[in-house]
Amino acid sequence: MTRSFVFGGARSGKSAYAEQIAASSGKPVVYIATAQAGDGEMGQRIAHHRARRNEGWTTVEETMALGSALHQWSMPDNIVLIDCLTIWLSNLLFSQDQTFPEIGKIDPPACFHQEKEHFLTALDEVQGDLIVVSNEVGMGIVPQGAISRWFVDEAGRLNQAVAARCDRAVWVAAGLPLTLKG
Repeated sequence: MTRSFVFGGARSGKSAYAEQIAASSGKPVVYIATAQAGDGEMGQRIAHHRARRNEGWTTVEETMALGSALHQWSMPDNIVLIDCLTIWLSNLLFSQDQTFPEIGKIDPPACFHQEKEHFLTALDEVQGDLIVVSNEVGMGIVPQGAISRWFVDEAGRLNQAVAARCDRAVWVAAGLPLTLKG
């Protein structure tokens, strides 16, 4: 059993690289997609990913309960590919209709801590191979506005927690993988 964490910037090639690993494994692939088409642009991004995906793969769309989906679909003889953690994080952080302050502390919705812990526990308990894809969003300047800083901080914390639990960590930039761990 191998747990791999593949991360990089937007359009870095991280998803294509993760899909390549899954396809070359020779195992049945379960693709857990976390995105939901809230607007036309996101719909186009989802369509792009779907078009690239192997038709023989099982696709599971799960926008919130990622830990439950991982428990359900991880088996000793398959490989689960989760794409992507930062979209899932957005789904959790912005799951409630609320107004966010421009400055000051932001409290996450109640589901955030519960779903995050459930996912991290599921990561520790996977039965088969796993590939987790995520965006690296903290390499630029510190964002302006509390909500942007909050998201970048939570994404960084989540990425660190996932990388610590995985056997492999691969950074992808310009379509080129750089193994950082494993």
